Amino acid sequence: MKLFPFRKCFTAFSLLFFITVAANAQTVAWDSTYRPGKYVELVKKFKDDPKSKKDIVFLGNSITAGTDWAKLLDLPQAKNRGISGDITFGVLERLQDVIDGKPAKIFILIGINDISRNIPDSIILRNYKKMITSIRKGSRKTQIYFNTLLPVNSSFEKFKNHYGKDEHILYLNEEIRKFTSKNVTVVDLYPNFTDENQHLRAALTKDGLHLLPAGYQVWADFLKRSGYLN
Repeated sequence: MKLFPFRKCFTAFSLLFFITVAANAQTVAWDSTYRPGKYVELVKKFKDDPKSKKDIVFLGNSITAGTDWAKLLDLPQAKNRGISGDITFGVLERLQDVIDGKPAKIFILIGINDISRNIPDSIILRNYKKMITSIRKGSRKTQIYFNTLLPVNSSFEKFKNHYGKDEHILYLNEEIRKFTSKNVTVVDLYPNFTDENQHLRAALTKDGLHLLPAGYQVWADFLKRSGYLN
């Protein structure tokens, strides 16, 4: 009977130990310093490109980089500032160059690579807000258009780090939709690309993540129909 308190204490200690181990196991490391291989090269190229206050800048990662926006939209002033593999920290790092050009409009689509790299939703959201604040501070007349994240389609089995994380996409999209209160135009792309299972429509993607020309056409038609390019 004298050993009972010791056993009780030991059991409590063991429970605490396993809870701590489990909590630590769920803590996933993430890196804000990652930059794609061609990041420096492309940033320099973008800086060297002529700028105009009439520019319409499309800013983001490979999904933005994957088309010729000027040709797609028949708008010579449309500028592609997408870098394949980029994350929100990379966009923040190169954002000042875009701001310095004081473009007419900036369309932002970024975050899916952050999700794939296990960057917390709260950090991604914080970076979104930093982008908005920086643009507002540096170029007051620039209109900000923030795109909701596109869905993915795991049936292609190619970008496994991007799959199985739909709850993060849904959460961030709900938060992006609240940006209307910040005098930001929200471009809700997500519903235009989903199938009946809320996955990226197979006919619009080549690999479950990136878009085919048909996908970009859906995007372009939505922008025109919604009057975002006027």
